[in-house]
Amino acid sequence: MWIHWKMPRTLRLYYEQELKDYQAFKQKRQLEKAWHHLERAHILGQPYPVEHTHVHGKMLTFGIKTRNVKEIVGQLPRLLVGGIKSWAGTIPVGNTGGANVVAWKPMPIPQDLQAIIQQAHSTI
Repeated sequence: MWIHWKMPRTLRLYYEQELKDYQAFKQKRQLEKAWHHLERAHILGQPYPVEHTHVHGKMLTFGIKTRNVKEIVGQLPRLLVGGIKSWAGTIPVGNTGGANVVAWKPMPIPQDLQAIIQQAHSTI
């Protein structure tokens, strides 16, 4: 079992860019596009306890701001256990993290993110 304590610097750049894109689209009130970037940040940050928990916190805040009760209720347990699952190495790889998907279901990782993840891990 491989536990990811610290996100590689090259991966962090992409993770942070997804969060910046999320913020930019949220400010423009383009909520679908904003959410898409939050899901991508989740995929990139999922193996890392701090980043994984951080994205779920953002997803919860998004649910609150959009008054999406399903998202709020769905994010609470994810926020509480997401980082622990990362720490334990038991994440459902590729899961986008929203309440609109089953929390424990692995999902395909988009090809561009697969390339980013592979490149980041090859430089460790």
